[in-house]
Amino acid sequence: MTKICFHHATFYTMRDSQHTIEAVLVENGKIIETGFFEDLAKRADTCIDLAGAYVYPGFVDSHIHMIGHGDKLRYIDLSKYMSPSEMVTDLKNLLSNHPKDEWFIAEGWNENNFDNQKILSRYELDELSTSPIVLKRICRHAMIVNSAALKRAGITKDTPDPEDGVIIRDEHGEPTGYLMDGAMAFVEKQIPEVSVAQLVTSLETSLADLISRGFTGVHTEDMSYYGDYTRPLEAFKTVIGNDRKFRVNLLRHHTVFEKMMHEATYEEPWIEPGAMKIFIDGALGGRTALLSEPYADDNSTSGVSIHSQEELDALVSKARSFDEAVAVHAIGDMGMELIVSAIEKHPVPKGKRDRLIHANVLREDLVARIEKLDIVLDIQPSFVPSDFPWVQERLGEKRLDWAYAWKKLLDRGIKCSGGSDSPIEEVDPRLGLYAAIARKNPGEIHGGYQPEEKLSRYDAVALYTIGSAWAIGKEKERGYIQENFDADFTVFDRDLFDGPDEQVLEAQVVKTIIAGEIVFEK
Repeated sequence: MTKICFHHATFYTMRDSQHTIEAVLVENGKIIETGFFEDLAKRADTCIDLAGAYVYPGFVDSHIHMIGHGDKLRYIDLSKYMSPSEMVTDLKNLLSNHPKDEWFIAEGWNENNFDNQKILSRYELDELSTSPIVLKRICRHAMIVNSAALKRAGITKDTPDPEDGVIIRDEHGEPTGYLMDGAMAFVEKQIPEVSVAQLVTSLETSLADLISRGFTGVHTEDMSYYGDYTRPLEAFKTVIGNDRKFRVNLLRHHTVFEKMMHEATYEEPWIEPGAMKIFIDGALGGRTALLSEPYADDNSTSGVSIHSQEELDALVSKARSFDEAVAVHAIGDMGMELIVSAIEKHPVPKGKRDRLIHANVLREDLVARIEKLDIVLDIQPSFVPSDFPWVQERLGEKRLDWAYAWKKLLDRGIKCSGGSDSPIEEVDPRLGLYAAIARKNPGEIHGGYQPEEKLSRYDAVALYTIGSAWAIGKEKERGYIQENFDADFTVFDRDLFDGPDEQVLEAQVVKTIIAGEIVFEK
């Protein structure tokens, strides 16, 4: 096999914040030696000059919906709107050419961005089109639909709320079109399946964008949203493989997990099976994240529990029967308490590692319990500038000490990985890094939200490198630049560890290298 020497760059090995080398020797997709260029060049078949760039272990987004990210790039993005009237105007223009009776689906709206925090009703959507309309909230835990969609879903005044969701109603008991968590399933079951060809197109769009941003891989959850799991899996196999390298770890939703364990085949090392994915609660924006005490700005609710303790215990037990880990969406502290209890009853198998996704609201007693478990907290740094300052009203002052407390978690020795949760947040890793180190949006002039929780440059980069490897038990082959590790590199034009915080935002990806192959070049 050809031996390639990458050189003329500063390689941050991630052993610590200062350790660098000047060249690496790569063969068959692996780093076989590191050191000085003059030594490695003698053993190389070819040398690639990186022109003074800065090289890091391959960045991996540890929590994304890869097909949804492609959809977001292809269709209208409702997260950009700062007023409901502007959103309605653009939707009306789009829907004027929409085929009659064909479902129209878009996502990303966030009433917290609106001055009046208005949530549209079905009656306002009815004025846009008689076709079924579905607008998903940015958190994907709520949607608004028009009357045509309600009719197809069979939702009427007499339809009871499901155990894991809420049908919002007006003063007369009529559905307003606002559906939360499990209530969305009534509508989702009626939406026609998207074709495999369309899934392929969205994945190709997603992949091109991700590698251009320096990502060498992702951990993604797509297996339960597009009909039978075989359809999105077929799309992944069509797009990714030896001819188009990218590392994908597929989380498997609990509804398809057992079937996939028995039937599914993968294309490792590019497409590999991941943990059982479970949702335990909703999101703070729609007040469906499960809290141990009522919301400070609405004491009528503490959120939504998607599973009881007994149901959750059974799901974790099922994962263990296949010697598998779990990856659990848990935003509220009560949701976290439920899953921690289930994991304590059913410990993770040797060689595997559980992950708790989001972990926005914790408590001291929960952190103490988490410290004793083999767990990675899968955090999304961009949630901080997205959720503050309105989340302070949701939670109240006394809960903020362990809310979005990334630095305290790392200081306690708890492993954390970093992702975007795209299409819910922007996928750009520079925005994630900036959110982790500055705790604010670019351009804001204050000192950051909860500035005591700011991460160092090293800890922020580690979320997307070391942390993402830990989350899937690959810490002995990914996440560092050292011998016998995968030759995956993210190459920037400037030093992420030096200069003002804003320099992170200005950094440009000049190359993305996977298994020693340049898959993107600026």
